[in-house]
Amino acid sequence: MADPLVLFHASDLHFGAEDRSALGWFMEEVKAEKPAMVICTGDLTMRGTAREFALARTWLDQLPVPVLLEPGNHDVPYYWFPLRRMISPYGRFRALRAAVEGDRNRPELAVVSLKTVSRAQLRLNWSKGRISNRELDETVRGLANHPDRPLRLVTCHHPLVDSDLTGSSSTRGGKRALAALARAGADAVLSGHVHDPFDLTIKVEGLPIRMIGAGTLSERLRTTRPSYNRLEWSAAGGLTVAFQTMP
Repeated sequence: MADPLVLFHASDLHFGAEDRSALGWFMEEVKAEKPAMVICTGDLTMRGTAREFALARTWLDQLPVPVLLEPGNHDVPYYWFPLRRMISPYGRFRALRAAVEGDRNRPELAVVSLKTVSRAQLRLNWSKGRISNRELDETVRGLANHPDRPLRLVTCHHPLVDSDLTGSSSTRGGKRALAALARAGADAVLSGHVHDPFDLTIKVEGLPIRMIGAGTLSERLRTTRPSYNRLEWSAAGGLTVAFQTMP
């Protein structure tokens, strides 16, 4: 029998407001267990500055396993607004992703990205999520490219719908996106943003799909201590999630 597939899901590192003790604890957890990959669902930085991305790069380079990254709303530049934010909002993030990211696919797994971050929106709070038709179509096509993978995950920063167990992400287009991902055969959507972990099964159009959120490894705590999610999958047992909290 094959060994179970283990993934670590972290989020909201917020370099610039990082918790060095939490990051050190997580690094030791990765070195001890050697998961198949670490998935980080956004907000690697606090203000999207070059210095903060350099700090993130230095830390990510030390992880001894493949890394997958999503952009968060804090990874879009806050300073030099609106020039850099409008002209090259994802330039620094894309450079980091190109430098450190590993393969998103394994024989038993496909991981497909869904961008929920926007450089500008027709509302005052641009930190909230937004999903365009084009971005959703790209994700659905990505899932369709891997029909034979028994575990198919979608990664994004904002939870697609709010619940009583999470803070508000108010993701525009999120409910429509969740239904489309369920129809496309996604098993779960991994996200961050709210800084508290959760694992919910939502039924949309009669189809179940899981929403799994990771906490934070930064100083910006809400109700939970620094934490990450340990995901384990096997053909016999399916997908299980354990919230791992720093002692």
